[in-house]
Amino acid sequence: MRIGIFGGTFDPPHIGHLILAAEACDQLALDRVLWVVTPDPPHKFNRRISPVQVRLEMVQAVVGLDGRFEISRIEIDRPGPHYSADTVQLLAQENPGAELFYLMGGDSLHDLATWMRPQQFLNCLTGLGVMRRPNDYINLPDLERELPGIVAKVHFVDAPLIEISSSMIRDRVRRGRHYRYFLSPAVCALIDEKGLYR
Repeated sequence: MRIGIFGGTFDPPHIGHLILAAEACDQLALDRVLWVVTPDPPHKFNRRISPVQVRLEMVQAVVGLDGRFEISRIEIDRPGPHYSADTVQLLAQENPGAELFYLMGGDSLHDLATWMRPQQFLNCLTGLGVMRRPNDYINLPDLERELPGIVAKVHFVDAPLIEISSSMIRDRVRRGRHYRYFLSPAVCALIDEKGLYR
């Protein structure tokens, strides 16, 4: 069993998230992707984030679009702070024998050495599925010196570059600009119904 771990605040989940998850499934031969909704990310403690139940409802609306996608409540059902090192260790215990691939952007890979217990995080994983952006500069030799064994675990995922971010969508909603084509219809309907980001 090959499992992708796709963590984030997903405020809101958008088509860029869906494309990355689907491309990772295909290119890394993943059997399933766990969408891990982070209730209170430590690196965003000073930012206003929608309530976790609202974000969970939006993610539930998109995971149903692909039979390989499912939600993991691994961070919702335990007290914070939530660090990726703990999350992947718990998922490894829950899925003995599975190959775990953590999905991330090139910027996260670049900063991985600054994460909480990065070597422990890396040791729990079979691989890192990394989506690169044009002009990303990732110095793999430097990363290898900081985190021995990382280069062998990096798998670059080629996906169409879509310049969409959750913050951009929130800003568009707030300013009354169009946003519906950046989202699945179900997520768009939830944003409208709940009056989110206004």
